[in-house]
Amino acid sequence: MLYRKSLRLLLAVALVSSVAVARQKVARHVVPDVERLREHINYLASDKLEGRRTGAPGALEAARYVAEEFRRLGLAPGVENSITFQSGPSRIGGGYFQMFPYVAGVELGKSNEMTLTARTADGSPTGTLATLDLRVGEDWMPLGFSASSKVESASVVFVGYGITDAEQNYDDYKGADVKDHIALALSGTPDDDNPHGRFTRAGELRFKAAAARAAGAKALVIVAREENFKDDKLTALKYDNAGGDAGLPVVVISRQVATKILGLSGSAQLKAVEESYPKWYSEANADRGENRLQPYVFDLEHLKLSALSNSLGITTDIVRKNAPAANVVGVLEGSDPKLKGETIVIGAHYDHLGRGGQGSLAPREGEIHHGADDNASGVAGLLELARLFSQEREMMRRTVVFIAFGGEEEGLIGSSYYVANPARPLEQTVAMINMDMVGRLRDDALTVGGVGTASEWRGWVEKANKGYKVSVEPAASGARSHPNATGDGAARKQDSSRRDAARSQDVLKQAQAKGAQKPDGAVVITGTDGRTVATAVPGALFALRLNEDGYGPSDHSSFYSKRVPVLFFFTGAHENYHKPSDTADKINYEGEARVPSPSRKRTRARRASASTSEPFPLTQTLRTDSSSTACAKALRRRRQG
Repeated sequence: MLYRKSLRLLLAVALVSSVAVARQKVARHVVPDVERLREHINYLASDKLEGRRTGAPGALEAARYVAEEFRRLGLAPGVENSITFQSGPSRIGGGYFQMFPYVAGVELGKSNEMTLTARTADGSPTGTLATLDLRVGEDWMPLGFSASSKVESASVVFVGYGITDAEQNYDDYKGADVKDHIALALSGTPDDDNPHGRFTRAGELRFKAAAARAAGAKALVIVAREENFKDDKLTALKYDNAGGDAGLPVVVISRQVATKILGLSGSAQLKAVEESYPKWYSEANADRGENRLQPYVFDLEHLKLSALSNSLGITTDIVRKNAPAANVVGVLEGSDPKLKGETIVIGAHYDHLGRGGQGSLAPREGEIHHGADDNASGVAGLLELARLFSQEREMMRRTVVFIAFGGEEEGLIGSSYYVANPARPLEQTVAMINMDMVGRLRDDALTVGGVGTASEWRGWVEKANKGYKVSVEPAASGARSHPNATGDGAARKQDSSRRDAARSQDVLKQAQAKGAQKPDGAVVITGTDGRTVATAVPGALFALRLNEDGYGPSDHSSFYSKRVPVLFFFTGAHENYHKPSDTADKINYEGEARVPSPSRKRTRARRASASTSEPFPLTQTLRTDSSSTACAKALRRRRQG
């Protein structure tokens, strides 16, 4: 995050939230430690952890690392079950690990069969195609989220794209009776797969499966796009943990099989059918108006298709390979007998993309995706905040739950599991603060999301953003090097950074102790030679970008969907996102990190409240979006990168 600087802002906001009414004297000057942040990120983003893909050994090692830090800091285990991870000579057990169900992959079972029976209009079998046994992997393939089930021979009903979207007043199932039949749908959407189109959400396979199930279909069959069946992306067995089992068989069939089912003469006719949909959709937009869309229904006589003209028998057998996955939960108990029942959650996800594959933007698989910014940076911030808060235990009147989430990259799995199985009741969880990709601050631009989820957030964030901006002057030319400096340039640079940090701390302390020393409120430190060493000028710490929405492609969405006010800290996207090049050397650990300690902010926050037993002051505000719709949008943005 420009790391220390951003953490201080977050620390100030969190302390306003958790302390709010304390009156004790501040005993320490507590600030984030750059070297600790560097150490955490270097380890979590190292080759040893192999990208921390959920369910893989590297992710479990990352979880163990976080749990060890929680234990070392004196945080209490957050869950009741006792799980022990073995990792070399180190064993961490107890209740830090909240295990959740996770499927690392899927494979075909022994019983996967499909038969096609072609019938004439009067229902009698034809002589040439009475029954055709279709080959799994050659003619058809179950999808990874398909239910394992058996459908006896059932007639096929063509349902266009198989989309139902109430928001767009569009329903491919209107007028099509698929109850107890098999629905056959084209891949894609009517707006030609525009990634920002109106059917992006409803056109996802899971929503197509849900629409077929809601219409009473026994199974959903999708037509492949690629002429060579094995080249089609749907033939790769992949499992989406965020959605689970589809609840009915869902399979993809080759284009050659689709032409037989639809009674078409060949691939050219099938392509014509597919191309007519986007053309119709474009015309419908222009001629009918946006709110009067109706699905196009092909001439069944032309397609030689009716509900009884062809039938399929389908048996799907999917074997799911489970793997261990966990959230890591540590608790800092509040000090106030009346307020410690209220909980504030501070979280960051520790998982990443392993060696690529699903979610990766790299051109090929196999390379380690280090995930330094996404999200070793957030975990390092989480651990540093846990350290700082643990040093101020008497200040923490409310209970703070620190969570390193697993499964975020797979669809917010860990945080979704936590809100369904919280360590502390959600009714008493008064706020959630999330850090995701907080290591690449540029031009002081910091995005804070969720400020509209509680009416007080915006004011608190803006207040916490006020402080001293510290500028450290470079050493004079010809000055003697630090006695610990070596001949290595990188070592000298690191040593200089440490000296600069020490000067910044001096400026901070003087600014806090002495206040304004110049008419403009600046504080100046001069060396023995009279030269200015450092300056602290009051002003805004960041160019804040405030976003009111409580949803987004990260773990805070899970909490906001349960009516918990949230804040989300993010330093911006970059060209290394979801690529192997997101490495620790690119993190902006210091940047313009010479800013004042939040101690004065904490003191002002304490004076702002009159009563030491005042309940949490946030006033929740909620959007009109349904939680399921908004979360789906968030997940889509996450997967699209």
